[in-house]
Amino acid sequence: MFQFISPPLPHFIYCGEDTYPAGGRHSDRSGIGVFDLLIVTDGCLYMAEESAAIEIPAGSFALLRPDRAHRSTGPCLEETHFFWVHFQTLGSWHETDRELALADLRPTDLHSDDALYEIHRFAYYLPRSGKLASPDAAYVWLRRLLSLQADASSPSQWRQQLVFQELLLRLQEDTTMPERDSYLTIAEEAAAYLRRNYRDALTYKSMSESLHFHSNYVSLCMKRAFGYTPLEYLTRYRIEQAKRLLIDTNESVGRIAEETGFGSFPYFVRCFGREVGTTPKAFRMRFRQG
Repeated sequence: MFQFISPPLPHFIYCGEDTYPAGGRHSDRSGIGVFDLLIVTDGCLYMAEESAAIEIPAGSFALLRPDRAHRSTGPCLEETHFFWVHFQTLGSWHETDRELALADLRPTDLHSDDALYEIHRFAYYLPRSGKLASPDAAYVWLRRLLSLQADASSPSQWRQQLVFQELLLRLQEDTTMPERDSYLTIAEEAAAYLRRNYRDALTYKSMSESLHFHSNYVSLCMKRAFGYTPLEYLTRYRIEQAKRLLIDTNESVGRIAEETGFGSFPYFVRCFGREVGTTPKAFRMRFRQG
């Protein structure tokens, strides 16, 4: 499968559709510089990327790399119709057989007092090939891309990108991905639990009962996945909520400390200073005066 790191998201470039008669074959190309997504609606394409053979029957797709040679390995045995989509990314990508540890996707500006929000990166994955669970729905998105392509206006190009992202999401959801490592699943469930309950005092007993795992094991999973213990993760999330309230509301710093789960005003100021590098009041004034 392919792993893409975002932001930025991959961007749509161009698309089209072709119909080959029986005996027709796909052209051979090398290093075209864009990803080539092929989705077959009828018939079958017989392709290869370098030495790896790829057969794409109706209702299936294949995603070809931008930096390798693609060739036909044989003629179509029947009339074959397919869509093709070219796209590229300015972000990093590579092939992998397992999902990235979340600790490798930390924000880039952890302690900046100049930023209201941290820039969080995320990874998403697309299979090299697969069979669509709901091909007709995917075809609808492809036809929308084709219809929008005839309009060169800025709103149309914007809509193209939105439709393209929906298409990629459908490809990911419609195909079976490799099973996630159990520690990642537990870490993400623990993180979701902490985000839901960040206003409350953290008790490891309640977290353990909710997740059905011992708190020590949950802590190990979160440390491995995020690089933070549950308390460290919770503190950082509370700080992000406090930043928003400092900018968007006129509530007192003490009240914000209570609403974001810190309880103690001195503890909130101490944690905020450690994470952001300034006091809550100075942070608020920086943005209010801008």
